[in-house]
Amino acid sequence: MIKDTLDNNGNVKLNDNKIAILKEHFPNCFSGETLDIEKFKKEINQDIDFTSEGYEMNFLGKNYAKYIADSIDTETVLVPNVEHNSKNINNTSENIYITGDNLDVLKHLRKSYTNRVACCYIDPPYNTGGDDFAYSDSFKFTKDELQDALGIEEQEADRILNMTSSKSSSHSAWLTFMYPRLYLAREVLKEDGVIFISIDENEHSQLKLLCDDIFGEENFAGEIIWKNSSKNDQDYISMQHEYILFYVKDKKKNSGNWTEKKEGIEEIYKAFESFKEKHGDDWDAIHTEALEWYKQFPESNPIYSSKHYSWMDERGVYFPSDISGPNYGQYRYDVVHPITGKVCKEPASGWRYPEGTMKQRIKDNLVHFGKTHETIPNNKTYLKDTEYQSLTSIKYRDGRVASKQLTTLLGAKDIFTNPKDVDLTALLIKATTQSSEENIVLDFFSGSGTTAHSVMQLNANNEGNYKYILVQIDEPVKKGSVAEKHGYKTIDEIGRERISRAAQAIKQSTNVAIDYGFKHYYAKMLEESTIDQIKDFNPNLLASEFEVEFDKGTILTTWMNQDGHGLTPTVEEVNLGGYTGYYVHDYLYLVDKGLSQKHIDSLLSKIVEEKNFNPTSVVIYGYNFTDFSILTQLETNLKQLRYEEKSIEVSLIKRY
Repeated sequence: MIKDTLDNNGNVKLNDNKIAILKEHFPNCFSGETLDIEKFKKEINQDIDFTSEGYEMNFLGKNYAKYIADSIDTETVLVPNVEHNSKNINNTSENIYITGDNLDVLKHLRKSYTNRVACCYIDPPYNTGGDDFAYSDSFKFTKDELQDALGIEEQEADRILNMTSSKSSSHSAWLTFMYPRLYLAREVLKEDGVIFISIDENEHSQLKLLCDDIFGEENFAGEIIWKNSSKNDQDYISMQHEYILFYVKDKKKNSGNWTEKKEGIEEIYKAFESFKEKHGDDWDAIHTEALEWYKQFPESNPIYSSKHYSWMDERGVYFPSDISGPNYGQYRYDVVHPITGKVCKEPASGWRYPEGTMKQRIKDNLVHFGKTHETIPNNKTYLKDTEYQSLTSIKYRDGRVASKQLTTLLGAKDIFTNPKDVDLTALLIKATTQSSEENIVLDFFSGSGTTAHSVMQLNANNEGNYKYILVQIDEPVKKGSVAEKHGYKTIDEIGRERISRAAQAIKQSTNVAIDYGFKHYYAKMLEESTIDQIKDFNPNLLASEFEVEFDKGTILTTWMNQDGHGLTPTVEEVNLGGYTGYYVHDYLYLVDKGLSQKHIDSLLSKIVEEKNFNPTSVVIYGYNFTDFSILTQLETNLKQLRYEEKSIEVSLIKRY
């Protein structure tokens, strides 16, 4: 007893008792162990202004999140992985993998892919309350800068900076992290685009409200309960499922009609074929064996939900469905049993079809009769005609299946924990993107690369025309982990290796010619020394001392994307009298040093004389054009084209 007292005295902090009392009576004012003083003030305020009340979602950092989403552009550049991209499997690929902070990457993507993404699936950090989720923010502000930008008081600026600069598992930290990413995701979605998001119980309620705020609650399309485990390790209720929330960008443009193929169909067909081989056309014997076969499946197995398809005839598997009339007493006539020759019992509301139609259906063997006339006949509803159903809200998928599949691909267990299910992801992508045109699928929390695997699987099965864009930060693997022991340094390395191995496996099993490669880019911040030199550079002065040289591929990749050409354009190298320009769509990029009047003359002749060379914009890399007489001459000559016979108008864009 004394030891407990001594230990307690050694750990007690000032005001612990008072905090405990507040937490007992005002639990809603606490985030973990921290008291939200502003919320507490509102809770005890006696002067209530009812006119200011309204239904809204509010959290610490919301305006900050809006600010960095919409007002601050990324300061990263896109660096191509030249070695990877030059390989035969990748050099013409239209799939994309980007290593970097997804907030920066989304800011790049909005420049070329706004209103182009058909489907977005993400599996964000779940914020379990421990160290699993640590708030990360590459935008650094002083307190004064934040006050000026957001128009907030010093105290609130302090709270935001404290939250965004330290590890925090509060709801506000998680929402501030997610808000700008979902805001930008909405921008890149097509008008009929859809986003679905995996989440667990810790942030499910908050995520629903956040998405209502960003996408509009009227665009909520439902949610799926994914039963994926059988654990029994919690004190109150053992959570054995996750959630997948669905939103469309605009329900006026997306009417739904999301369907899925019933699971277990092929197994059912296979079983009935074996019954037929055994019993021939003894349909009663097949029916009896089918009833026994269905008994082996638990309710969680999708085959169980099709157990009423227990009959078979020469057309295939069917179930006897209701043949009664929808309108009471509409059609009444005698139907004779084909075996007993007596009139069959009639449904209380009469028959569904007119007498002529019924006679033809009986002739075509589309009516199921009982053993005697005392049983009401039924329609035959064939499984082959009802293979698709509306997308259902409950899915049973053992999470261990995805883990085993990844283990098989990577050759070791636990290199990546809790990967998503390939088949389920593919099912959801296909169900929500039923357009026959090209569909871009975006996953900006790509983890082990499940989404890319699912897209390749759909394409190989001829179930759509999909391309993917995956984004994953180069998060280091844990020290001493299985991944580290197998040579992986970062999570994105695991994802890229998984995609390559999945591509090989799919190609070997299907031998189908699809796009198995991907272009790889890095979203990288510049070195501080480079930024300092850029800030000191004055384009109006001679700049021969400017020594920073960006990689040509980085310049072109970043600018082409910035100009709306995307990350997989076809680039033509144009010879301008010995100087190389880079032509994509109607933009010509001049980024190399050494441009002379001879090259300018070649450019002008090419524009005037060649029908297939029609640049409307010439973009130059200003740091490499320090001879301002040449730059002035280029600008003057391009302006003169407006007054030539063709009246060609070409604008000069100078970038630094």
